[in-house]
Amino acid sequence: MRHNKKFNHLGRKAAHRKSMLSNMACSLIKHKRIQTTTAKAKALRMYIEPLLTRAKTDTTANRRLVFAELKQKEVVTELFNQVAEKIVGRPGGYTRILRTGFRLGDAAEMCIIELVDYNENMLQDSKKTTRKATRRSGKKVAKAEEPAAEAAVEAQAETEAPAAE
Repeated sequence: MRHNKKFNHLGRKAAHRKSMLSNMACSLIKHKRIQTTTAKAKALRMYIEPLLTRAKTDTTANRRLVFAELKQKEVVTELFNQVAEKIVGRPGGYTRILRTGFRLGDAAEMCIIELVDYNENMLQDSKKTTRKATRRSGKKVAKAEEPAAEAAVEAQAETEAPAAE
């Protein structure tokens, strides 16, 4: 029976699946974005998110546990040095999956999986604060505020004049 075995087996034996996910995780850390099928991307997200969480605290034990999964020294060094600096303030959700369409050969659904903090275009869009244009004109509000502003200026001038004398 397969009770509570909810991860995607991806049509592979355990050893092949483990090494494939390890290699894909290393490529994602190196290149910050890779193109793959949607099923593999979802499996990779479940695989790499705990590793990225572990990389946020740089200890010898965490480095050894991550190295046991990834098995590439340069990738582990880059993960703990460059990537961990960018994700330290994020409480989770380190990856983003963007669907790109279907592959021509077998019509498999393709996507791009990327590290969230390394996409400069989306970071710039989130920083922009644009106000939504309203259909109403602001003339009535501006006229209502002008007498109040003038009264405040006059009151301030009156308080300053006796103090000067």
